[in-house]
Amino acid sequence: MNIFKKIFGKQDEAVNQEKNFETSQYAPDINTPVDELFTINFKNNGGKFIYCSNMEEAHENFENILEENDWFENEVQCFDSRLYNFLDENRLEYKNAANPSFFFTACENLIADEGSILFSSKQLKQFKIDELPTNIIVYASTSQLLMTKGDGLRNIKTKYDKEYPTNITAIKYFEKTKEEDFLHYGSCHKNLYLILLEDL
Repeated sequence: MNIFKKIFGKQDEAVNQEKNFETSQYAPDINTPVDELFTINFKNNGGKFIYCSNMEEAHENFENILEENDWFENEVQCFDSRLYNFLDENRLEYKNAANPSFFFTACENLIADEGSILFSSKQLKQFKIDELPTNIIVYASTSQLLMTKGDGLRNIKTKYDKEYPTNITAIKYFEKTKEEDFLHYGSCHKNLYLILLEDL
């Protein structure tokens, strides 16, 4: 028998092992587009996803969420002045909200490979995830979709060249699990709606 075959195995076996790795359930599917992968993983995590092709649809869907949950004329926690027009047109109180029904925010990035949403102190201020209301509405755009959390961290570093934000965190679980396992240990679930605006 050839000494190289004995040491390295047959070439066919190497090809088969490579094919098995590519089709493994743990290997990422490199052929799935980022937006599709995010949608699948986000929904599997229990998130509620609303796609909007224009700003008019975004405002309409925001109102639909308020109606569905009976949040009209309620208090809201919101730190982003770019989103105040959504709140003003629906007579929602966001200044010094003592008992907010939900948290309305933008985000840094949408992470496709785990279906999570990445935030920083630019959106959350100093608050930890478990200190925020259980109900969250996130406003984001398709240009914020990235494949991995590492891509998101690099994007934050580039975006905030001098004033690097703190409190960088991701929310991944959007519904309470029936059985807690080690993957969910220490995480808190949020009832989360994502309004995603097409901007590409």
